[in-house]
Amino acid sequence: MTKHNNVVPNGHFKKHWQNYVKTWFNQPARKTCRRIARQKRAVKIFPHPTAGPLRPLVHGQTLKYNMKVRAGRGFSLEELKAAGIPKKLAPTIGISVDHRQKNRSLESLKANVQRLKTYKAKLVVFPRRARKAKAGDSTPEELATTTQVEGQYMPVVLEKPTVELVKITYEMKSFKAYNKLRVECTNERHVGGC
Repeated sequence: MTKHNNVVPNGHFKKHWQNYVKTWFNQPARKTCRRIARQKRAVKIFPHPTAGPLRPLVHGQTLKYNMKVRAGRGFSLEELKAAGIPKKLAPTIGISVDHRQKNRSLESLKANVQRLKTYKAKLVVFPRRARKAKAGDSTPEELATTTQVEGQYMPVVLEKPTVELVKITYEMKSFKAYNKLRVECTNERHVGGC
């Protein structure tokens, strides 16, 4: 019999925990398997880029993320029209299209139109039949030197903001920022802003 105010012995030691452990020994083999699958897919879709079609530049939603630029779902019909690319042709030459996308700023419209024009200038179009080349197809010389783009094509590159260095003057040192803020807040309160 146990004495004093202790925990009543109530141990559960026959749980067979070894039966419920999930091991991860197949991870290196899975890694190899995935790499081989990527290589097979690249061979199958040659000469298309391995990362898929071209995506537009869009801004993230909400106040927290709207300063960040990321890859979107597809180009809007307005952007395709401005770049001179028919909406039915675009998916066939590796351009993603999103008919629901709306352009709400002129800057993003211009950036995406420029992106499409750059892509179109670099584009190499293979003919459907090797012997019958149509208008718009690339020349045999260009086709011979074509290589498959591995990874993201025209990836989103974020520009780092530049910091301008200035020499600290006596006026800057003597300026009392906290006092200035308090005075301005008081002025606003007296005027009736707050």
